[in-house]
Amino acid sequence: MAPEATKPAPTGATDNLSIARAARLWPIEEIAHHLGLPGEAVEPYGRGIAKLDPTTLLNWNDRPRGRYVLVTSMTPTPPGEGKTTTAIGLVQGLQRLGHTATVALRQPSMGPTLGLKGGATGGGYSQLLPMERINLHLTGDLHAVGAAHNLLAAMVDNHLYHRLAPELDPREIYWQRVVDLNDRALRHIVLGLGGAGDGVPRQGSFEITAASEVMAVLALADSLADLRQRLGRLIVGLDRDGQAVTAEQIGAAGAMTVLLKEALKPNLLQTLEHAPALLHAGPFGNIAHGNSSIIADHIGLGASDFLVTEAGFGADMGAERFFNIKCRASGLIPDAVVLVVTVRALKYHSGRHQVVAGQPLPASLLAEHPEEIHEGGVNLLKQIDNIRAHGLTPVVAINAFPGDHPSEYAAIRDLVASVGVRAEVSTHVRDGGYGAQALAEAVAEAAEADSNFDFLYPDELPLADKMERIATRIYGADGVDFASRARERLDTWQQQGYGTLPVCIAKTHLSLSSDQQQLGAPSGWRLPVREVRLSAGAGFVYALAGDIRTLPGFSASPACTRIDIDENGDTVNLY
Repeated sequence: MAPEATKPAPTGATDNLSIARAARLWPIEEIAHHLGLPGEAVEPYGRGIAKLDPTTLLNWNDRPRGRYVLVTSMTPTPPGEGKTTTAIGLVQGLQRLGHTATVALRQPSMGPTLGLKGGATGGGYSQLLPMERINLHLTGDLHAVGAAHNLLAAMVDNHLYHRLAPELDPREIYWQRVVDLNDRALRHIVLGLGGAGDGVPRQGSFEITAASEVMAVLALADSLADLRQRLGRLIVGLDRDGQAVTAEQIGAAGAMTVLLKEALKPNLLQTLEHAPALLHAGPFGNIAHGNSSIIADHIGLGASDFLVTEAGFGADMGAERFFNIKCRASGLIPDAVVLVVTVRALKYHSGRHQVVAGQPLPASLLAEHPEEIHEGGVNLLKQIDNIRAHGLTPVVAINAFPGDHPSEYAAIRDLVASVGVRAEVSTHVRDGGYGAQALAEAVAEAAEADSNFDFLYPDELPLADKMERIATRIYGADGVDFASRARERLDTWQQQGYGTLPVCIAKTHLSLSSDQQQLGAPSGWRLPVREVRLSAGAGFVYALAGDIRTLPGFSASPACTRIDIDENGDTVNLY
């Protein structure tokens, strides 16, 4: 199945949507057959898409587990540095070297797709197909998560209305509602207005569906039974005695599981070069762990020589959570890490340029200035150190952009070589797997080395100390300042038996610090934790450090104002 070592044939297409449309989809059964998946596990779901039944795939083969590769990045610029595209290109590059390789990614949310960021299927000649279907609904998994989440919200308000036992305290309701769109007007709402039959008046809010704890549960569950148990543990609020009330006590967990039964099945798709792709779950990269599903990873590792997956945001966030939350839950150990960098991100972290999401990059950022690579390189070196804190040494992937300068590539190589790390330029956007072969060779070599992987903290370390360790060891903070209410809740959860859970810190992804204006590798600062929340179903505690929005808003000119249908019925301007 490995393509010849040639560049992609020119199609005349220049934008992502046109390149995707010009590609030829292989029958999804052929992709599944290449992975050796049994036919009874493959459920076709329209052209080029299938659902995989995880119950059928349990212990379906006895081949050795493939190599497990994580793709992460340095602290990104607002437009991002191309982790998804690099993960797809890397899998295509590994395939060209003769390996079976699968990529496992999160599903895109329609909020970013219709907002500024655009879709999440890669770019150029390193894309997933069918691009339009993936970015707009796919198999409806996100809608199933939204339905299950909002069912529980409706049951909570019904419980309040009928004053059922255990009697909820309306001032201590934690479970809000979700929508898979950017809609700032729903961030703070009042419920139950109207007559006596219209519910109990109270304040409420919406979050984006990707931020739902149900989504985090879907990504971390390893079976339908595990999903059912985790949903039962979801905490919706407190009763009048201050005791936690769960979805199980409300009576919603069973129906929620039924709504999610099909969503638990990973989606099988393909790249432009027909490498298998597993797209499953899409937890928010801030208040959740920001990684695709454990079930998809198990399937890919059982069927491939390499399973490549991606973690959201920079290595200080997505990779740290991959290591300390996802790997704890899955029992899987990573074999290699790819750290994506770009020339523009390194120069941005020099502090000399201003980059605004949705706006063209400043001309000064695109000019040749290799000295700025070293100035901004402190961020890259810190992220290398963050990965090494877990016993792994990354391969640096230089994601090439048009207009980059060879002198700046040389500066990146020199910079990382000074700390014993290998860097490879990858032109996968322009050249597909052909342009990622050098990166693929470096990753395959790194994956053969003995893994010294270890968690950043032991389970028994108290919750507050776990947060302190992440802040000081990974972010470079001098310490953590807990609000008194946050400290009280951590102490309570510790006493209630939740102290062995891993932790997740929600902060800006645009800086190693909690202040997005602080570029590079800031020092001499402390992490402010204003609030903590318990995700008992997902199985972690998370802290809010700074002003974290869980429901984005549209800009003055969002992408959806340009998306349309042409005279042939084809979608236009979807990116």
